[in-house]
Amino acid sequence: MKNNIVGTKEDIEYLLDPRAIRDRAALIFELTKKGETSFDYHPEKLEETVALVEKVTRENYPDLDIPFHSRWGHFNAGGVDRNAEFNGLISHLDQDEQCKSKLDLVIVSVLLDAGAGDNWTYLEEKTGQTFSRSEGLAIASYHMFCRGDFSSDTSNPYRCDNSKLESFSVDLLKDGFQVSDDNPLEGLEGRVNLIKELSHSVEGRPGNILDKVDQSLKASDLLKIVLKNFGNIWPGRTYIGDTNLGDVWSYSKLGSNSLHSLVPFHKLSQWLTYSMIEPISESGRKVTELNSMTGLPEYRNGGLLLDSGLISLKDNSLINEEHLPSSDLIIEWRALTICLLDIISDELRKKLNKSEEEFPLVKALEGGTWWTGRRLAQKRDGGGPPLKLKSDGTVF
Repeated sequence: MKNNIVGTKEDIEYLLDPRAIRDRAALIFELTKKGETSFDYHPEKLEETVALVEKVTRENYPDLDIPFHSRWGHFNAGGVDRNAEFNGLISHLDQDEQCKSKLDLVIVSVLLDAGAGDNWTYLEEKTGQTFSRSEGLAIASYHMFCRGDFSSDTSNPYRCDNSKLESFSVDLLKDGFQVSDDNPLEGLEGRVNLIKELSHSVEGRPGNILDKVDQSLKASDLLKIVLKNFGNIWPGRTYIGDTNLGDVWSYSKLGSNSLHSLVPFHKLSQWLTYSMIEPISESGRKVTELNSMTGLPEYRNGGLLLDSGLISLKDNSLINEEHLPSSDLIIEWRALTICLLDIISDELRKKLNKSEEEFPLVKALEGGTWWTGRRLAQKRDGGGPPLKLKSDGTVF
């Protein structure tokens, strides 16, 4: 059932802009500092947390030559350069077609990238390696793409087309992702529905979104292109008029289901935008002002905050409960993640003696905060989220 909020076109434009993500998150951060949310903030832990992120960053990238935080890094998990392999597979195509092929790949892969759960793994037959979580999802989707599971043209498997996306099924996903009773994957139906709905977005194929991209544009404008062209694929949550706002939630402490109560995050859309920047740049176009985008409010970055002690729950019994993305608790956690990732990345730049242009937030994430969150999670209890999330495969 649609949740309709009264608003104007200007309100829609605002809620689809990263400024709104930061603005609304900051309101929740201020409530937290006043003791009015489910979390306590411990600024005395900031220096220790930043030092830990710096340590992980330098271990991961000793020369500080850090790629953007994007899906492309996951494709190379296990020491296998699948990106180079894919470049070889599409080398016969012209520059724009290569870009569209890469966009097709990364779009479907990101949309299949919500949390996998604690019990799912993927065995890559070619290497004999087993992967889980984000890397496993990336590699599974990569192999599905390369075998032509998203293309109706058997002579050209390295692409998507809308007719094949529309017929995507749970059985096909289970086969490609090796899902069974003994190897369960969370959010199967949600993932499949996203892929099916993708067929109704950009005309012809997802990669045709390249035709809507100028030769030079801001990262925030690229995000808006993503949100406007792919916005209707998300399960209908909150609408203004006919516009599906996507990853936007009503937070009770800011009002009762009103325009002012809405808190946007656009996590998967920002993850997708970050992942589109590389192929778009390779096509000769220029994407600027990367720091206009925000950090990603998901359970690795959010886990870093909890596991480092930078924030803590007031009521620890909430760890044992399952939480919906629409709950105030999860909205607060994600909002604090947005604000504190900005603070951590600013402090990290000082330690690394880097400017904002040299070390944008997207590098701090990759260096960085995401990997530190994962390492701390592995020390805790096997690598899962610090809070139990009731996922439908379309948020985290």
